[in-house]
Amino acid sequence: MIATALRKPLDFLALIKPRITLMVICTTLGGLYLAPGARDPRIVAILVLGTVLVVGGANTLNMYLERDSDALMRRTRNRPLPAGRLRPRTALWFGVALGAIAVPLLAVAINPLTGALGLLALLGYVLVYTPMKRRSPWALVVGAVPGAIPPLMGWTAATGRLDLPGLLLFGVLFFWQMPHFLAIALYSTDDFARGGIRTVPIVDGVEAAKRQVVIWLAALVPTSLLLVPCGIAGAPYLVAAAAGGAVFFAWGIYGLRAAAGRAWARSLFLVSLVYLTTLFVVLAVEGRIRG
Repeated sequence: MIATALRKPLDFLALIKPRITLMVICTTLGGLYLAPGARDPRIVAILVLGTVLVVGGANTLNMYLERDSDALMRRTRNRPLPAGRLRPRTALWFGVALGAIAVPLLAVAINPLTGALGLLALLGYVLVYTPMKRRSPWALVVGAVPGAIPPLMGWTAATGRLDLPGLLLFGVLFFWQMPHFLAIALYSTDDFARGGIRTVPIVDGVEAAKRQVVIWLAALVPTSLLLVPCGIAGAPYLVAAAAGGAVFFAWGIYGLRAAAGRAWARSLFLVSLVYLTTLFVVLAVEGRIRG
């Protein structure tokens, strides 16, 4: 009986994709704490709440729109909508409500720029990226834009303006997402094909996807290092970003071998997570020491 009673709240929680939401909160707070100025606890709390609502609304509406293709894929068929545990209309209104609360909250309680960025992320993810996934592999590039906005939201919440360091944080997240999600596309090719998702490996081939991994990594590593001359990172970060970037890039190059298959793609996915976590942990430690 307890399990039954918890089922529906857990299904609503699943709609917002809590692991992704947690990661977005961390990158948003990273942007906030790297920005100059004092941290008002009220702003921090509102930013976290607004971010959860924006991401939760976007993820819920994404699941609503993709419920049919989710039912065809092993990795998603047990989600609340394809499994029939929640009605589509319920998820639709839940997602709309989250977004409708989030954007005004960010715009009024923090500043209009942060609210506008939240709106851009929400609409870009739901109205552009989600339907585009079934039409073109370029959806990955489009989807990386809303995915990279959270640290910029953190920066603007503290400063009220767009500055080069905040844009560089956006750049790091944008370029990082490309090899990260290409890795997923490479080891889940069959599943995405069943769902009708037009990924790079399906449309352009596995070798083209591997080459794209290397190209995006070649853009990511120097972008990450630019945080040092901008003054928001120091020597420890420089060492970590250079070393981590070298490992990440080398592992991408290693994947160009014909023999590199799903096992390599899964390992690349894990390396990408370790790389990004390391960057933000070192930035956080440096900021705490300077503070």
